[in-house]
Amino acid sequence: MIQIDFDKMGGLIPAVIQDYENGEVLMVAFMDKKTLDLTLKDGKTWFFSRTRNKYWMKGEESGNTQDVMEVLTDCDADTVVIKVRQNGPAACHTGNRSCFYVKWENDQWVEHSNPLFDPNEVYKKA
Repeated sequence: MIQIDFDKMGGLIPAVIQDYENGEVLMVAFMDKKTLDLTLKDGKTWFFSRTRNKYWMKGEESGNTQDVMEVLTDCDADTVVIKVRQNGPAACHTGNRSCFYVKWENDQWVEHSNPLFDPNEVYKKA
């Protein structure tokens, strides 16, 4: 039986989050065993934040949750692709549909930002 290899990267694996309908890569985040288990059990995407050192569910603050439709692992069992239905307009905390909106063009990185919500409004702290 295949077991996910959490040991290669110190307990974490990359999780590529992809739109189930059109294949667009929405984001990449990290999971540990607990968040992968939560994702598989709950049907929502859960991650481990390396900067905040905590667990989080996608959309817990913004409401832009993700319904898990399919989970795959690679040949080395050290990365997962999670195909989701994106609830709400955007997967990125910047308000963009995808976190991948910066493109290499003419020898420089060019931002093709098209926010679908205002992050300052969505993430304002009380």
